[in-house]
Amino acid sequence: MATESSPTPAPRRLPVARTTDGKVATLIFNGALEAQMVRPLEEQLADPRLRHAPRWELEMSELTRMDLACGYALLRAATTLPEPAELHILGARRAVRRTLHEVRLDTVATLEE
Repeated sequence: MATESSPTPAPRRLPVARTTDGKVATLIFNGALEAQMVRPLEEQLADPRLRHAPRWELEMSELTRMDLACGYALLRAATTLPEPAELHILGARRAVRRTLHEVRLDTVATLEE
């Protein structure tokens, strides 16, 4: 009797694009940030080009959902920068704002519509 094994799901692509000009680091989020994406998200946030930018802009208008683990990853990244940066969160939806509030990222960032 042959048994069928379910295929291993392909890893999801991290829904974050980033750019920096040395002064402003822009991260554009889309889709959903889920718990299995924490490690790749943390690796991306540790990029030296981002970590030395004095201003971060997180564009979240296309982000539909954020897991608490990913919210905490953002908070850790923002609060462990070598030099404090201005953190601006743009266009976050209500569900994402709720997560940002739960992890207290809204205490170190400016939320803009």
